[in-house]
Amino acid sequence: MNYKNLLTQLNAGVLTLTINRPEKLNALNQQTMEEISNVIDEVYENDQIKAVIVTGSGQKAFVAGADISEIAEVMPIHARKFAERGQEIFFKIENCHKPIIAAINGFALGGGCELAMACHFRIAAENARFGQPEVNLGIIPGYGGTQRLVKNIGRGKAMELMMTGDMLDAKDAYQWGLVNHVVPAEQLIEKVQEIIDKITQKAPLAISQIISCVNAVGTPKDGYHIEANAFGSCCRTEDFKEGTNAFLAKRKPEFKGK
Repeated sequence: MNYKNLLTQLNAGVLTLTINRPEKLNALNQQTMEEISNVIDEVYENDQIKAVIVTGSGQKAFVAGADISEIAEVMPIHARKFAERGQEIFFKIENCHKPIIAAINGFALGGGCELAMACHFRIAAENARFGQPEVNLGIIPGYGGTQRLVKNIGRGKAMELMMTGDMLDAKDAYQWGLVNHVVPAEQLIEKVQEIIDKITQKAPLAISQIISCVNAVGTPKDGYHIEANAFGSCCRTEDFKEGTNAFLAKRKPEFKGK
């Protein structure tokens, strides 16, 4: 299939899925999200696909976040559904029975960090940067970030990162357990391919069961439901309007707590 915002290439059983909006630092708009969903459906159904690499186009960003201009237009009544659809797509990635690895080649912020965390694990280039800066817009992560970040780096560090909106560099992300390996940018895909080559030599049914069993650790469903409700609530606030308007106007927001 042809996609507007994605590039796909299947080589020796490995599908490389590239988010291809470099002019927007590969930000996730709804069309891109639906295209990702369609690709993952194909991964489930196509026996020729053994593993997936998810990466971003260009040298600056994996995915620098959700498309703020689009989020700013989300009606409060639709905000919860907006978050739930994103969660549904990322659950599809997380629960895929074939390995999906994120090759993070730059900024992985907001929805980009959430996408990376939905993948089974992450390999980062030295220039990678991670964060959930949604608080700067007066909202919270809505695609599973409040749940997966805790699972990856622990409650205290996740709280700090989401409350401050700070970014982690690749070295800190590795030390905090968010990524498995950090390599020079020019070696990123090579490193991911090396790991995939090892995995695809193993029994695929066993790999599938490992994914299922690891995903069964804990019971996050209530947390995701709470997150979607909270995201919807944030989108009804004046702070949300101020945060998105300030971002688009390239000025500092003035939050009122309303």
